[in-house]
Amino acid sequence: MPVKRRATSPGRRLLRHDRALGCRFVAGADEAGRGALAGPLVAAAVLLEPGALDRGARADLGRLDDSKRLSPAAREELALVIYSVALAVSVVAVASEEIDRHGIQAANLGGLSRSLDLLVAPSGCALLVDGFVLPLQAREHRSIVRGDATSAAIAAASIIAKTTRDRVMDGLDVACPGYGFARHAGYGTAAHCEAIARLGPVAAHRRSFAPLSRAA
Repeated sequence: MPVKRRATSPGRRLLRHDRALGCRFVAGADEAGRGALAGPLVAAAVLLEPGALDRGARADLGRLDDSKRLSPAAREELALVIYSVALAVSVVAVASEEIDRHGIQAANLGGLSRSLDLLVAPSGCALLVDGFVLPLQAREHRSIVRGDATSAAIAAASIIAKTTRDRVMDGLDVACPGYGFARHAGYGTAAHCEAIARLGPVAAHRRSFAPLSRAA
């Protein structure tokens, strides 16, 4: 009778990808909040040394996955793991005013590039970005489509960006009651659009985004 192989966890598969790059250090960058109507865009970058992770760290990072497939509680737990095992973590928040001034694409690319710059990654480090080539990034880097489901460093950055932004939106929910920011994180749900129509926009809203731009 054939022996069943135990399924490889998503995190182990992601780590295997980064080890296979052949670089001692791997940095990944990702963002959260690009399509929201309110709140900042948050870009994050995480620097790992995959080959130096001990058994406990590899087991903890074995729970990594695309942040969208994880529960909020699982993301928060993994964020603590990432901060404990990463060589460096950086976070850049791009405010709504800057998004309105420069446009979401420029804000997104600039935030991702700044997050990598803040890492001060060692020479020869593989720089990976989820889905974008960064015109402002002077160093060679690689865009990976669905990077948060491919690379451990990008998946870790995705979790840091998402959990950081969720905490910001929880704070906005307290500061600006009635909009439900803690529930929808500023995205354009029916309840959020109804609240905008009823209460009007607040400073955290992106005035250049529909439906806010149509209401101006």
